[in-house]
Amino acid sequence: MTPIVPPPLDQYIRDLLPARDPVLAEMEEHAAQHDVPIVGPAVGLLLEILARSIGAERIFEMGSAIGYSTAFFARAVGRGGQVVYTDGDSANAERARGYLERMGLADRVTIRVGDAIASLDQTTGYFDVVFIDVDKDGYPAALKAAAPRVRRGGYLIADNVLWSGKVIDEGVRDKATEGIRHFNRTLFALQEFRSVIVPLRDGVAIARREA
Repeated sequence: MTPIVPPPLDQYIRDLLPARDPVLAEMEEHAAQHDVPIVGPAVGLLLEILARSIGAERIFEMGSAIGYSTAFFARAVGRGGQVVYTDGDSANAERARGYLERMGLADRVTIRVGDAIASLDQTTGYFDVVFIDVDKDGYPAALKAAAPRVRRGGYLIADNVLWSGKVIDEGVRDKATEGIRHFNRTLFALQEFRSVIVPLRDGVAIARREA
């Protein structure tokens, strides 16, 4: 990932963050060593703040990898809350389970292995937050499935929506970049949501459902 924020500024932001749970730090190290995509500590804290701000108790993650963002959401929902983790890789799911157990958060997380959209379709009701972080060419389909499932006043959030700046490079036409572009255009056209992109890390789309 090519940073959209100059590395010294990104490091400045990271240095301001409070000390993290040792397990989260371990997850960051594993992700760096094994090229596992995670949202990073600044975005993770943003996710937790947003979820706490609306008293979120029910969250669905579309794409969870080793459970890094899951941990921030699980802290936000508190005891009695529920976060649904989804990932297509059973090894990722087992690693995530281990991390979450060590942080005392596993009882708040339902782990599902398989396609994120199929997992969402198998649930009922609305969610306070739906977080999209699947393969980027799958973002438009994920948005179509997720938007109706966000409760009024809830958030639809997506990571990587600036995609290392490739979204503004007309010479880039790969499926992932085109998927992100389509997602962004569609999200901002949805009348029932008020949307913004925060240029933190690789770009975070935040959409609040108004109606």
